[in-house]
Amino acid sequence: MAKQNKAYKFRVYPTDEQALMIRKTFGCVRFVYNKMLAERKETYENLKDEKEALKNVKHPTPAKYKKEFVWLKEVDSLALANAQLNLDKAYKAFFKGNAKFPKFKSKRHRQSYTTNVVNGNIQLLDGHIKLPKLKTVKIKQHREIPSEYKIKSCTLSMTSSGKYYISILTEYEKEIESKEIEKVVGLDFAMDGLFVDSETGKKANYPRFYRQMLDKLAIEQRKLSRKKKGSSNWNKQRIRVAKIQEKVANQRKNFLHHKSKELVSNFDAVVIEDLDMKGMSQALKLGKSVSDNGWGMFTSFLQYKLKEQGKQLIKIDKWFPSTKTCSKCGSVKEIKLSERTYQCTCGLNLDRDYNSALNIKKEGIRLLVTA
Repeated sequence: MAKQNKAYKFRVYPTDEQALMIRKTFGCVRFVYNKMLAERKETYENLKDEKEALKNVKHPTPAKYKKEFVWLKEVDSLALANAQLNLDKAYKAFFKGNAKFPKFKSKRHRQSYTTNVVNGNIQLLDGHIKLPKLKTVKIKQHREIPSEYKIKSCTLSMTSSGKYYISILTEYEKEIESKEIEKVVGLDFAMDGLFVDSETGKKANYPRFYRQMLDKLAIEQRKLSRKKKGSSNWNKQRIRVAKIQEKVANQRKNFLHHKSKELVSNFDAVVIEDLDMKGMSQALKLGKSVSDNGWGMFTSFLQYKLKEQGKQLIKIDKWFPSTKTCSKCGSVKEIKLSERTYQCTCGLNLDRDYNSALNIKKEGIRLLVTA
């Protein structure tokens, strides 16, 4: 049996006292992270030509600061320990060349902290969850966590509008058997509809949630800009803006969850192009459209849902000429962005996105056969 992980996210409703402790923990975690980073940065600057030596330098720990900053003792020590682990991960990623040098955290970063299960300090009770330093917090548990799933850690977070959430990471044992691949679908990324599939040639009809809210958001943001920053009215208006942005994010996430679940239920393998969405948004000056689309989130949802069922997500090379190739005869020709129909000398006359989706499916099947 292989060990698997699954996270469950629920909304929590802390009391004023508990909310104060949560926010205090956010601040302490950020403070400790920045303190440790500042010390490491100083060491790095002194030894920047000796990376290997730096890796072996003894790094500061949260315990080091508790004598000088006594208020750090008030919060969950496991949350502070996780801040150190997160910094360690950031440094390892930097040394491997997978990320930039770690940055200092500010209040504008995501407000969150993680705590771990030790001697039953975290327990799910009837309508409440027991957490270190907070005792029992009211939770809206809209779905059950199977009894055989073991809770490993919890991450508490706060949205810009002041809502609190908890992500419960669980571990369970399950043997995931690879499914025999019979049904394959190819998806061609579509800016205005999320994707076109190779089976029907239809778009996913993704509602452009951000675009729909753009006018309302602009009005509320203008109101915010007119208010004195830091005032009571400014804060109330800031929350109104944050609520609109959160609604858009939740609508997008909900749609993408349903669409990915539908595909995973109907197919054994899903083939997509390995696209660089950030590069596309910058190169094509389509930043808002690309981010509203949520393609990156959609593919991550597909990935873990397929994996849970022993199915496959196949990514083909982003340079594969899916748009230029005829899905009937295989000939390649140049096609302008303004041309919405693919016409070939072999007689094929097809919607360009549908043609691309068919080519993506064929390439995915070829990779499966040669793997």
